[in-house]
Amino acid sequence: MTRIDLAGLTARPAQVWGGIRLVPLVREEPLEGLRLHRQVHGGDGGYGGYGVVDVGPRTEYVSYIPHGLVADWSGGTGQPGESAAYGTRLGAYDAGGEPPPPCVPVRRHHRMVKGERGAKRVRFLPLHLALEGYLALHFGGPSIVWDEWSRQAVRQGLSPRAEDAYAGRQVRGLAEALRVFEIHPGQCGVMVYAADALAAAFAVPHPDDYRALHPSLIEDLYGETVYQYALYGAPVPEFTARIDDTGGLRTLADLRAAARAQERAWTEAHDGLMARDLLQTPYAFERVRRMGPYALYRFLPPFLRGGGQEQHIGELITDHKGRTAYLKTFRLSEKQIRRGYLLRRLADCDWHLGRTAEALGTGYAELVARIRAAGFGSLLDAHAVARGVKAHET
Repeated sequence: MTRIDLAGLTARPAQVWGGIRLVPLVREEPLEGLRLHRQVHGGDGGYGGYGVVDVGPRTEYVSYIPHGLVADWSGGTGQPGESAAYGTRLGAYDAGGEPPPPCVPVRRHHRMVKGERGAKRVRFLPLHLALEGYLALHFGGPSIVWDEWSRQAVRQGLSPRAEDAYAGRQVRGLAEALRVFEIHPGQCGVMVYAADALAAAFAVPHPDDYRALHPSLIEDLYGETVYQYALYGAPVPEFTARIDDTGGLRTLADLRAAARAQERAWTEAHDGLMARDLLQTPYAFERVRRMGPYALYRFLPPFLRGGGQEQHIGELITDHKGRTAYLKTFRLSEKQIRRGYLLRRLADCDWHLGRTAEALGTGYAELVARIRAAGFGSLLDAHAVARGVKAHET
């Protein structure tokens, strides 16, 4: 598998609100063997807002986690956490009933994908699985201890790892678009566009799952590019269908056939043009877990430079026939693409700066400047790099 296959999902005519375009994805037949349930963060036993996730030996990260998903293929339809205070207020609990300081719950999660013992159920954190895959992209640090890399880079790699994202509530127009959105019969997903640029793709196996998870789109994570397009982009044109009366429309059946032809034309235009980059890009897939006849993957793009091509990371669940049961994507910004591209090229050249500069067709000093501009300057040994620059200049 190298590409995303949306066979069985059909795009229906778009609905528009300002600069946000929502394209419904409808299944003729739901995938009955798998169901997705939402676990709300907060409340007794919930996940609660901010969380600490254990992703490996001595590796944890902190992030806002609005909700989790449970994949259930069985056929059937907590401890109090820690808390972190807002601001810098300190105080003691008063015996007379003074309320505690305001706080946001912080809960610990063991792994982003976790099965339940003895049950055909898996809990995972949507999009965090994909983002961790992006953050882990060669973030183990140099595989060979070249002089130019600092001891910190060799011991700890790129740590701490951090990426910024916007909650859906911050994306202009998205909340209102989702509120007035008309859910189609059989709808199992949606494509979200900001200024007619693909922001995210979301698909689930069953229409009931989509109805339950539709509000969660406002809590998902979106990239910087999506936020800016929604903020600065002009309203996009609404979908319109025009049926010319050429004398061949004599019955309601003729009119219905002409309307369906317009729907097919929209679907072909959407898949061939608007969603082209998502569907035609070759991805690197990593299988995270087998779930009976299903498999959970995360994927990374090829990090191509130039051309204005959209590039997404994400996760998906496929059945034994390779059909997409679940899909969720995150569009990378140009800055994130550049960082991924640079890390890939460094890894391809065993993190040797001289060979990497030669492969990129640039000079040693220019490569060092690019590494620093990408935010990786702390990994470099300043003295060794200075000697390298002088050696290449002479």
